[in-house]
Amino acid sequence: MKTKRPGEYLFSNAKKPGKVKPFKHLRKKYGVTPKVLREWFACEMGRLGVPDRYADIFCGRVPRSILAKHYTDFSPERLKET
Repeated sequence: MKTKRPGEYLFSNAKKPGKVKPFKHLRKKYGVTPKVLREWFACEMGRLGVPDRYADIFCGRVPRSILAKHYTDFSPERLKET
């Protein structure tokens, strides 16, 4: 799979923005699964220096540690800053 440059879209479909069917076709063509997208996203978060506890929240996972669960500010404002 080709490496994506910063600012470059993973899937470009200017004719029908927001349509699911073209994405399904491209997903099958290039072998991109939800797992691959999650792994890529988590790696990008790590590369950008985002703490694990925030990367977990962005991926929809429950915080791993008691510290993260009870003492981390997950407010929308803080998540936007991150």
